[in-house]
Amino acid sequence: MTKPTAIFPANRHALYEAHGYSAAIASRDLLSVSGQVGSGEDGSPEPDFAEQVRLAFANLRATLAAGGCNLDDIVDVTSFHTDPENQFAAIMAVKSEVFPEPPYPNWTAIGVNWLAGFDFEIKVIARIPVRN
Repeated sequence: MTKPTAIFPANRHALYEAHGYSAAIASRDLLSVSGQVGSGEDGSPEPDFAEQVRLAFANLRATLAAGGCNLDDIVDVTSFHTDPENQFAAIMAVKSEVFPEPPYPNWTAIGVNWLAGFDFEIKVIARIPVRN
């Protein structure tokens, strides 16, 4: 049995260590990425909502890259929103930038009442490509 491997993007180790979790876990051919938020390196939330969503995707890209993946390798997305009805348009605008054409990953959006000071969080599962 292959032991799962913790994956961390550059410049973010302290944030994960402080809260006791891994940015992602690689297990066999899957990369399971923990929820990514729109924070800077210091962990503070980006105040502008659309920019917070863009930064969450930038942090997601960095974590995927650390695990040998990119956005095209994503097979499952779960996002969390503090005010889905009012945030929908901004999220869809960023989503169309990130995933401009099919095939799109499947996506589950969940409304929540707390995200530790953030308003958007995204977690994914990606298939790790086979490298020859």
